[in-house]
Amino acid sequence: MRKFLLAASAGVMISLGFSIPANAQSPRYTPPPATVLSGDLASPWLLQLTNRDQYKKVMQRNAAALQQHREQQMKRQKTRIAFRPAVRQLPRQQVAPAAPQVAPQTASLPKKTDDGVDPKFLPQRVAFSGSEQPGTIVIDTARRYLYLVEDGGQATRYGVGVGREGFAWTGTEKITRKAEWPEWRPPEEMRIRERKKGRELPVVMAGGEANPLGARALYLGSTLYRIHGTNQPWTIGGAVSSGCIRMRNEDVTALYERVGVGTRVVVR
Repeated sequence: MRKFLLAASAGVMISLGFSIPANAQSPRYTPPPATVLSGDLASPWLLQLTNRDQYKKVMQRNAAALQQHREQQMKRQKTRIAFRPAVRQLPRQQVAPAAPQVAPQTASLPKKTDDGVDPKFLPQRVAFSGSEQPGTIVIDTARRYLYLVEDGGQATRYGVGVGREGFAWTGTEKITRKAEWPEWRPPEEMRIRERKKGRELPVVMAGGEANPLGARALYLGSTLYRIHGTNQPWTIGGAVSSGCIRMRNEDVTALYERVGVGTRVVVR
């Protein structure tokens, strides 16, 4: 009886072992798909292992194809550049360059310019916080600067020479006349004063480079004072005049072009 049961059990197990693969639907028993390698990726690797000569040929062919592709790209790029439409250049408007906003470091500049002027007295664009209206001329006699006030809290600043001790003055005037290369008529009191020093001044001197009034003159009200050029530019920054405001010839010429008769002048 025991032998019979063992034989029956073995038969059942054999029967189940043969029937599972035929009827099973579980993924556990499904064979995996075949692995397929891309020719582009696998071929060189496989050839490298099996046939090195053929591998070298494949790699050389790939390199040649890559070089051909690059040459075609360069050719297309050159063609695009060759057929690029020309851009019409419009004429540029001539605009005078603006003066620098910030004063240069004096350490990097010579102590004196060719005409003997300290570089700090050269024209500069600076901030201006005064209450004067744009177009007003403001002269700071203590610091030896003349400001032409502009819009936006800005001003063009020029170095000037001012009246020496006993001849300095302050006040507000207007420009009443302008002159180019003005003649010089020294006041009689000046001629007497200079005669006592042993120097005889002319009654009148024609305008020119030797004239003490320089290239331009702006006459202030009904006074004897002027804003004018000079034939001694090295005196800019000093207190040397008989009350007039001296400027370099190039600076007074620039100022002359920017202001007109009636311009308000404030001397401090």
